[in-house]
Amino acid sequence: MRESQSYRKQQDVKNDRKVREIISGLPEFCLDFFVGIEPRTSSNTRLSYAYDVVRFFLFLGETLNIEVKDITLQQLEGIKVQDFSDYMLYLKSEWSNSERGISRKINALKSFYRYFYRSQRLEKNVMDIVETPKLHEKPIVYLKNNEAVDLIKGVKENVQSVQKWHTDKNNNRDIAIIMLLLGTGIRVSECVGLNLQDVDLDENRINIIRKGGKESHIYFGDDVCEVMRVYIEEREQFENVIDTDALFISLHRRRISVRAVENLVKKYALDATGKNIGPHKLRATFATHLYKETGDIFLVAENLGHSDVNTTKKHYAAMEDERKRNARNLACYETEKREEK
Repeated sequence: MRESQSYRKQQDVKNDRKVREIISGLPEFCLDFFVGIEPRTSSNTRLSYAYDVVRFFLFLGETLNIEVKDITLQQLEGIKVQDFSDYMLYLKSEWSNSERGISRKINALKSFYRYFYRSQRLEKNVMDIVETPKLHEKPIVYLKNNEAVDLIKGVKENVQSVQKWHTDKNNNRDIAIIMLLLGTGIRVSECVGLNLQDVDLDENRINIIRKGGKESHIYFGDDVCEVMRVYIEEREQFENVIDTDALFISLHRRRISVRAVENLVKKYALDATGKNIGPHKLRATFATHLYKETGDIFLVAENLGHSDVNTTKKHYAAMEDERKRNARNLACYETEKREEK
């Protein structure tokens, strides 16, 4: 087993342990759901579902005036559509959930009900007729070319003088992380899961484990390769490293965490551009520029690791329409030129 797979396995074990901890106060049949969906879901999805299911059961306990642990499948079956409408209003008013947050929680419950209906432990599935909130598409937030350049420049110049000691100690690492995210569009979890042996500087390539455990080769440009080379040469001189295989190391000589990468990206991005930009927005930046340059939505989907190109199209539909409009105008212009001749 490759070490990056081992890292992912460690994260899966950690997440599943957390799931059991979160649902420990729920009825026993809830555990059956999480065990049942394990083969076809990621541990991150199950962890997200755990929080959503617990929130729903707490609401039910208050509504039915009953201990959460005592709620039965028969009581779940008796819940009406209006009750779910009340629950969505509760999420919005009491927990300030956005339409996307509410939609995610309802979709988690749809999976929950579907599992027990298909296993014939519920005679009907009321969630089939519960509608999720209509989602309004948000504009894609990404860095323009000059902003991406400013971000990289900001890291190199140590703009955070108040943290100069910290930044100097990690400058090459921070540059490598940000340029790798900008230059490949990989997820932050994929970035922190990288090991030294996953990097091939001769081929300008990293090997990552995608969602679902699929291994993928991701290529990057010479500029990314150069900063990666500088960092790796420095990294190989580190002493007393606890996670010896990990590529990106924290000050504590352990594998850097997702939260740490999120914080360093936001810090540098805010200083350089004034925008609240996290790792996911760097992923959007890569995808947006790749799509603008190539117009190939399938190539973008492949580089992002989307198993369904419709997931990618959903995010870039507006840009695709713009490309179609531009192509129409160009075609008219070419026709006029031919007529003039």
